[in-house]
Amino acid sequence: MRGGAQLLVVVGGDGSVNEVVNGVADAENVEIAVIPRGTGWDFARSLGIPRDLDAAVAVALSGEVREIDLGLVSYKTWAGTEARAHFANVGSAGISGAIAKRANETSKALGGKISYYWATLAAFARWQTGEMRVSVDDEIRDGKMIDVMVANGRYLGGGMMMLPEAEPDDGLFDVLLIGDVTKRDLLFTLPKSYRGKHLPHPRLEVLRGRVVTVDADEPLPIEIDGEQPGTTPARFEVVPRGLRVRVPRPA
Repeated sequence: MRGGAQLLVVVGGDGSVNEVVNGVADAENVEIAVIPRGTGWDFARSLGIPRDLDAAVAVALSGEVREIDLGLVSYKTWAGTEARAHFANVGSAGISGAIAKRANETSKALGGKISYYWATLAAFARWQTGEMRVSVDDEIRDGKMIDVMVANGRYLGGGMMMLPEAEPDDGLFDVLLIGDVTKRDLLFTLPKSYRGKHLPHPRLEVLRGRVVTVDADEPLPIEIDGEQPGTTPARFEVVPRGLRVRVPRPA
């Protein structure tokens, strides 16, 4: 990097990590370390980085370096222009963008888990399910869906383990297609997601691939690491081993 820095320490949540990732994505031999703070620290959770301050500082100082994949998404900005951005943990299109927006606009005094839980219920109550068209490499799906989650890490939304088998360095996204779920589905399934026990489910499908495209008749909000930069149509692609992160050493 400019000035010769080789380690950047991020103190914050997923949004802070996202800003730094977009600044260092094209830099060589730069490592990041994370001191988890903020509302949603799902990136740190996905990599096993401790929440405890002293333990996180110890990892930043002497943890081992893990090379993980990045996501790169092409999308439409809210102004209608084309743009691209990287993400480290999870990208999505559909209701999750509305959930993240609501969570970011409301009080987070009760913590990330409760904030995202109530934001999910509130957004679902007003969401109009529409037709979505999705491709995951050679697999094509279309139909009524409320969301498509493109995951590099296992956790999102303040601790939901939505993709329990996702690995951040395998060169593939784990992609969750959420179909036309009912209120009953949500109320019974959402609590299970915090333990990764919501799968299998007849209205959920998991695919794996390197390139994911999402489109709909009406533009849908996209979300990357908790931020909402724009709308569909969107194209997500893996950038293999695009980020170096300090993580805990094996016990």
